[in-house]
Amino acid sequence: MTAGRHVNTLSQSWGTPSKYINAVKAFWGGRIGLDPCSNEYSIVNADIEFMLPEKDGLKEEWNSNTIYVNPPYGADRNRGTTIKDWLAKCVESHKKYDSDVIALIPVAPNTGHWKKFIFGQADAICFLYDTRLRFLENGHDTGKGAPMACCLIYWGRDVDRFMAHFIEYGATVNISNLHKCKIGVDKNIQTLQFASF
Repeated sequence: MTAGRHVNTLSQSWGTPSKYINAVKAFWGGRIGLDPCSNEYSIVNADIEFMLPEKDGLKEEWNSNTIYVNPPYGADRNRGTTIKDWLAKCVESHKKYDSDVIALIPVAPNTGHWKKFIFGQADAICFLYDTRLRFLENGHDTGKGAPMACCLIYWGRDVDRFMAHFIEYGATVNISNLHKCKIGVDKNIQTLQFASF
């Protein structure tokens, strides 16, 4: 789930469509361990849910075997956070706890947060076939599609199974080979350098 997205609506609670929640649950044997971006309309029903204002998902520990993240896509000016903070937490939890993490985010490979937290860090991507994903607004399908393409990013141990499972929902790409790359982000030049093998 997610909270705090402003796209063509004043809604604060945009949720993942049920077909993707069901797909993620099926991939993980029927359950999601942690949803750090939950809200009152959540249909994720994870074992553990962090929800503002009681629990700030960015301040809590994400110590769970399986974590599903549908983060706020815009900036939270009150808290001073952006999608970068959520993606950094995905990487941190995968490395610190060996968690399997799946995040639903906009396709934006030209951004710094993709270069820093996805390329060279994540293991696979599923570029969703739904080009205008219909997020649930306050728990309801309003029929309006998102203005951006979305994807599922995977930091995890079973890339081949992720690829086979999610091919039904989008084009899957194994990017684990980028772990061997040094990715540099410079304000004038952006480079991807392959290490010697």
